[in-house]
Amino acid sequence: MSRILVLLVAGALSACASTQGSQAKSQLRTIQKETRWQELYERGRAFAAVGDFTRAEEYFAAALEGGGDRQKLIPLILFCCMQDGRYLLAAQYAEEHLEKSPSDDRTRFVLGSIYAGLGQTGPAQRELERVVANKPDQAEAHYALGRVLWDGKKSYAAADHQFREYLRLTPQGPHAAEAKEHLLQALPEPTPAAKTGPTTSQIPQPLPPLNRSESLPAGSPP
Repeated sequence: MSRILVLLVAGALSACASTQGSQAKSQLRTIQKETRWQELYERGRAFAAVGDFTRAEEYFAAALEGGGDRQKLIPLILFCCMQDGRYLLAAQYAEEHLEKSPSDDRTRFVLGSIYAGLGQTGPAQRELERVVANKPDQAEAHYALGRVLWDGKKSYAAADHQFREYLRLTPQGPHAAEAKEHLLQALPEPTPAAKTGPTTSQIPQPLPPLNRSESLPAGSPP
């Protein structure tokens, strides 16, 4: 084998070894990163279990920054913030998350509800309208939007529409009675079910009384 060929083979082997080494280091960093955020997640769960939601939120947030599963961590972070009454911080987390995951209608519903609770009717209406547009079968979103329109915007006709949608989707839902109270016009009473028995025309009617002078045969006793 010529010296040049030997050098080429050696260079190729060296490059291959270097590539494999880089891949191994990258895999190791990935494993360390995954292990790190999972450890932070477990610590956050431990603090949440004993009611320390401030510390729990800090660990969940650190896990998120460490590359953790956003769909898993964001609901926990929002829950911890709201349990501590830190609604503005919860809204901030939700807004930042929705910039990266705009199709997460569950988080958008929570954000709209937070805004409604804070009395920020404009942002609340915006977020909830987007939820019902994306998820028209989401009954709770219709009800929440109806309350925002009724209480905050005084848009009674628009609120009426949302309450009717809620009742159409969940006639016996937990907010059904309240939704009915806010309707501008009461819903019509349901039509009673048709009876399955015979109609009046099908029931045998009593015969008229006999005229004895005409109907009794001759020789019958009076």
